[in-house]
Amino acid sequence: MGKSPANPRKRITINTLRSLHQKQEPITMITAHDFPSAHVADAAGMDMILVGDSLAMVAMGMEDTSEIVLDEMILHCRSVARATNAAFTVGDLPMGSYEIAPEQALESAIRIIKEGRVQAIKLEGGIEMAPTIAKITTAGIPVLGHIGLTPQRQNSLGGFRVQGKTTASALKLLEDALAVQAAGCFAVVLEAIPAEVASLITRKLEIPTIGIGAGNGCSGQVLVQIDMSGNFPPGRFLPKFVKQYGNVWGESIQAIECYRDEVKQRAYPASEHTYPISKDELNDFARVIGQTEA
Repeated sequence: MGKSPANPRKRITINTLRSLHQKQEPITMITAHDFPSAHVADAAGMDMILVGDSLAMVAMGMEDTSEIVLDEMILHCRSVARATNAAFTVGDLPMGSYEIAPEQALESAIRIIKEGRVQAIKLEGGIEMAPTIAKITTAGIPVLGHIGLTPQRQNSLGGFRVQGKTTASALKLLEDALAVQAAGCFAVVLEAIPAEVASLITRKLEIPTIGIGAGNGCSGQVLVQIDMSGNFPPGRFLPKFVKQYGNVWGESIQAIECYRDEVKQRAYPASEHTYPISKDELNDFARVIGQTEA
């Protein structure tokens, strides 16, 4: 499962991402939270894989992203890194691991890189986080910014609400984007922003923007893999911006139900799923234990 493909891709680096941006070729990013989800994302040719703190909800069953802690993020980062041969990997700094002081953030970032084995970190916040971003990037760690709807701050935002819908709010987003760029971010996520606003902000920046619910004018796109692959039970809420490209839940439940039925009916395992033994050896074994072959 961990073997490299026959024709492996070249490793994606910061320079690769800059080249894609310069050529105006959209950058593809998707989340992964463990070895299998990273393995398939890498095999599918993703440019970037994000170990996002959304895994708190989609992989760990938590109420929201504020529950997950740094040690848990590092464990998931390490699992993703083991499966990734080419994509550029990014690990989220969870809530509580970077807000107190730039020094705390740098310490957390170093742990994500050294122990999590990813290539960059992501953190939420705009101009107020610029000193923190500068502290981390000065230490040689790439930082992916994240502005707009910042889920770790949902309580202060009044919930999961679209940002930048007024002139003042849109200007604040531009100010935030320029600030994280100046602080050294190599790219910035724009979440839940009107498409036109995101497009204008993208044109004002020199670094790539990665959109999620921010329209087609960004430099790239990111989605949560569980959402876009349909790996969830029917009736689960999906944000408006999610396009469901598959039905992993449906395929999985059909396969598991079929397995259940065949086991109950003794149709599985069939002879082709078992290992042979010679008739003489079987008879001898049965004689030794005092049994007659059925």
